[in-house]
Amino acid sequence: MPQELVMGNEAIALGALKAGVSVVTGYPGTPSTEILETIAKRNPGDVYVEWSVNEKVALEVAAGAALAGARTMVTMKQVGLNVASDPVMSLAYIGVKGGMVIVVADDPGPISSQTEQDTRQFGVFSKLPVFDPTSPEEAYEMIGQAFQYSEKYQTPVLFRPTTRICHASVSLEVSSERLQITPEGFVKDPKWVIFPRLSYQNHIKIENRNELLAEDFADFKGNEIIGSGDFGRKGIAAGGISYAYAQEALALLGVSCKLFKVATPYPFPKKLAREFLQDVDEVLVLEELSPYIERELVYLSGKYQLPVKIKGKLTADLPCAGENTVEIVQAALAKFLGLKGAGEGQALQNGRSLQSSQDEASPDIELPARPPVLCAGCPHRASFYAVKKAMKGRKAIFCGDIGCYTLGNAKPLEMVDTCLCMGADVTMAQGLQRVEPDCVNFAFIGDSTFFHTGIPGVVNAVYNESNIVLVVLDNSTTAMTGNQPHPGTGQTMMGSISAKIRIDKVLEALGVKHIALANPFDLAEAQKVVTAAADYKGVAAVIFEAPCIQLFKATELYYVDKEKCNGCRLCIKELGCPAMYMAEKKAVISPSLCYGCSLCAQVCPFGAIELLGTDGGGK
Repeated sequence: MPQELVMGNEAIALGALKAGVSVVTGYPGTPSTEILETIAKRNPGDVYVEWSVNEKVALEVAAGAALAGARTMVTMKQVGLNVASDPVMSLAYIGVKGGMVIVVADDPGPISSQTEQDTRQFGVFSKLPVFDPTSPEEAYEMIGQAFQYSEKYQTPVLFRPTTRICHASVSLEVSSERLQITPEGFVKDPKWVIFPRLSYQNHIKIENRNELLAEDFADFKGNEIIGSGDFGRKGIAAGGISYAYAQEALALLGVSCKLFKVATPYPFPKKLAREFLQDVDEVLVLEELSPYIERELVYLSGKYQLPVKIKGKLTADLPCAGENTVEIVQAALAKFLGLKGAGEGQALQNGRSLQSSQDEASPDIELPARPPVLCAGCPHRASFYAVKKAMKGRKAIFCGDIGCYTLGNAKPLEMVDTCLCMGADVTMAQGLQRVEPDCVNFAFIGDSTFFHTGIPGVVNAVYNESNIVLVVLDNSTTAMTGNQPHPGTGQTMMGSISAKIRIDKVLEALGVKHIALANPFDLAEAQKVVTAAADYKGVAAVIFEAPCIQLFKATELYYVDKEKCNGCRLCIKELGCPAMYMAEKKAVISPSLCYGCSLCAQVCPFGAIELLGTDGGGK
């Protein structure tokens, strides 16, 4: 088989193609996005792929195909599972016919998320089996096994990679063979219609099924007890990427230890876990994010009266939040195994301090903080600034949403006062308006997010006669996760061109009477439409239309005329554009970052910022 350099998300996608998946749906969200994109890119021609409008829709589309016997996969990140949880909970009771894998990428850290949710806990809540790969290589094989278990037990299953699994790159042997599965088609049966009495009966079946699954998982290839180790009756239990960290840390320490690897955390492989516990007196548990494995081992120790001391997050031997690292695991292992220097966060390898060797290789330099910022030329900066200028002197609250525009909360803009979850800007603004009716309540939402969960909030605002200003930041893409299409772009993941769904027409159909479209880079006009919207009684909408800078190449650039610039720094203090900086007490625009948006030129009171001519001079 040919070797390919692939990232973890690509490995999951290729494993699903190998397993015969035929319908793949999802909503983009880091760290899961590349899974569906790889399916679309490597589509053999008979796989249906779609970016759905949100995770709930994606789950339901895939569920319909699974009831017809197709192997289906849904992709999302951990907060997307919240959106999909309603159909997930009911589908857990109904079951499926074709294999259905719900890939939920968790984001310990969190690196690019609102929360540090642990999908293993959702597995317990929904009573759905959970698969937890420890490497991209294992994910490639495990996704096929997940389909098999889904079909064997006629249930959807959860597949939980984390950020480091999703984004790691490995050299992988990729099979060109693909399992061919012909769906039987939908067979009418009362069991597909959920009723209270049927749910009661199915609940009993699910509990019995999960007991069988726990026994089955004891023999699952990914669950295993490895080695005897150098430390007698001390052992390590680990799952996910933390297992890989444990192996690397032990190698750095130059020691070995008995390992219990957990690849299917729910239903927990109790038989194998009990076998492991019977051979140890003390266990260190390594996992992200919650102490899930730790609690299971504590429970089993108590149930079977096994005198085993379990250490981990609950005992403060590992951090209770954030992602693990090799360094964190190494320090915890050194302390647990009683190695010299553990109290100072050091470890020994062949009698030499690893800490001292690392210090020799890399001097102790404090790196500067690099907070995320809106790109130079980003239309969201112009939109926020226009609203800020228009509302100067007026009492206003700015409700934000999830996307690039969340960065509008940072100085110098400071234009996002609240941010909860996708779509919550529209609804939270309504709640704030009920308490502070004398305030102008704004709701900022992106074009993709408008289709995701923004529309019901607008319906609620119109129906309940709220006074809010909805500001749709339409940059013609789903920018934050990598420029995926959405219903407003007129493109699909299958490569077809569809009719663009116009946001202004949707708002009009929902009953919004005051709708204005504007170019945010025309600062004077943008301020004018914002002021008019703020003065309107009822639901007013402003749609700022300007494409994301990733969609086009800059053709016109700006520069600062040093003779006219007096060094007031107003352009920098007002906008915070990363293309601008001060040098020799004068403002400077970096030509490699400028996108020619012209906003700084409109802000400068001295006309010192001008369009750069093709000959390198000013026009």
